Amino acid sequence: MKILLAGATGVIGRRLVPLLVEAGHDVTGTTRSADKKVMLERLGAAAVVVDVLDAALLAAVVNEAKPEVIIHQLTDLPDTLDPAAMAEVLARTARVRVAGTRNLMDALRATGTRRVIAQSLAFVYAPGSEPHREEDALDTRPDAAVTVEGVLSLERAVTGTAAIAGIVLRYGRLYGPGTWSDTLTPPPALHVDAAAQAAVLAITRGAPGIYNIAEDDGAVSIAKAQAQLGFDPAFRAAHSA
Repeated sequence: MKILLAGATGVIGRRLVPLLVEAGHDVTGTTRSADKKVMLERLGAAAVVVDVLDAALLAAVVNEAKPEVIIHQLTDLPDTLDPAAMAEVLARTARVRVAGTRNLMDALRATGTRRVIAQSLAFVYAPGSEPHREEDALDTRPDAAVTVEGVLSLERAVTGTAAIAGIVLRYGRLYGPGTWSDTLTPPPALHVDAAAQAAVLAITRGAPGIYNIAEDDGAVSIAKAQAQLGFDPAFRAAHSA
């Protein structure tokens, strides 16, 4: 299947490309950095340098690729965590989720794309009884507003675009290779390989909608993802290191 992976050199993208290639998919990966293009090609993907905020160039890239499925793993997160810079980081990532997702959904309208799988968050639910289910409200308190507004905008764009089967994967707090934590994170936790595998599963499985993707640690319910996607939080890639 022809897959366009937006954000292919991000934390999840780097784990996802080999899984897609191993599954026999024809993968085009996007990156903002020309320096990372060679890395993608070594992993087996065609590589395109494009900024999702450049609507015209993004539209040309999507039109050229004509993907059957788009996987949206775009963020604007740094490789290392600097607490002093988090407000700026969260604002940049929210912009990607709002404007970048809008540009991506606009770009695919003229193609044969029929399915979009997008990264979201499973740790922004409003305080309340756990485990949280997908229909539970998100946290709209002021200190979470920037992140949650970005998440809601992304989710609405992906699940609300006519003629597109939109799947949103609400990921737990990532740990593992390339993430901010090598060890288990606070609930809801999620190993980066299990996050990548969930996106692979969603290419051919699951009805359109929202799915919690995390470990079964009591914070969120993953029953829907297990039943419809076949999600296994214990999955680790053969290339995991």
